[in-house]
Amino acid sequence: MGFKKVLMLCLTCMLVIAVAGCGTNNGNAGGNTGNTAGESSAAPEASAAPETLAPIKVALDWTPNTNHTGLYVAKELGYYEEEGLDVAIVQPGAAGADTMVTSGEAAFGIGYQEGLTVARLQGVPLVSIAAIIQHNTSGFAAPKDRKITSPKDFEGKTYGGWGSPVEEAAMKAIMDPEGGDVKKVKIINMGEADFFTAVKRDIDFAWIFYAWTGIEAELRGEPVDMLYIKDYAPELDYYTPVLTTSEKQIADNPEQVKAFVKATSKGYQYAIDHPEEAAAILTKAVPDLDPELVLASQKWLSPKYTDDAPRWGEQKAEVWQNYADWMYGLKLLDKPLDAEAAFTNDFLPESQ
Repeated sequence: MGFKKVLMLCLTCMLVIAVAGCGTNNGNAGGNTGNTAGESSAAPEASAAPETLAPIKVALDWTPNTNHTGLYVAKELGYYEEEGLDVAIVQPGAAGADTMVTSGEAAFGIGYQEGLTVARLQGVPLVSIAAIIQHNTSGFAAPKDRKITSPKDFEGKTYGGWGSPVEEAAMKAIMDPEGGDVKKVKIINMGEADFFTAVKRDIDFAWIFYAWTGIEAELRGEPVDMLYIKDYAPELDYYTPVLTTSEKQIADNPEQVKAFVKATSKGYQYAIDHPEEAAAILTKAVPDLDPELVLASQKWLSPKYTDDAPRWGEQKAEVWQNYADWMYGLKLLDKPLDAEAAFTNDFLPESQ
């Protein structure tokens, strides 16, 4: 499914961000042509939908998964059509979703607070317009036979990663309060191996998203001990993933941004209220996915889309500030972040 690679990409982008100049097509170039990511069948007609739909693209962060269910629901059930939009859901290709959004090739994208934080400080005009999940569902996972039930248990074990300094920094952040020493952890590059292959080969634990790899472990009968980083270091409870757009899109087409977020919000609310039906919509749209994994993942993830927030998509300035301050303190950023400019709640509907 690529969730390991998603995490690798969002961590790597902390070090290198491709800065692309803003285009002028606002994501409308090509309409529905291009590399679409498992688009669903035509949505049912909505009587309120305008006769002429505006074609736009939304670029995923990786291959389709349950982080994206609300988009597919909004497309399949006609929510985008009701707002006058003809939405193409596309995979990011080599350039990545952030570059596609920044250049104007896609009007919207799926990104991460980690990467967007770095991008903003490099002058990339990306803005987060909704938090897809309220709390960080990633963390360090190990097969139960490794007996890693506390961050201190990382000592003497082998961690499989991909060479980002953020990995060791996050590990240190959750080990220090538990009296652990990150220097006693052996860190190796796990390469292209997936979690299940790597833990059978040469590592004891890795950084995963529980909503996919953790659920897959349950279904395989290979359960893991999961240490969510947010439970040990509040500053690491950041938004991952987020819905993004460009400053240019906001300036040129604010009503289109509002319409897109409204329909997308409705799609995620449907997935919250109807996880089984939403899972069926995703697997219909993307037949290559394992239906059993999608359903189990959706049931686990749906309540976490909103969790304790007053509405889906809501973002808090302190979440952006706390993470950026942590990175700045470690000299992973060369200057502080203007957190208020990195995100906005202005386009979220007042109620679902």
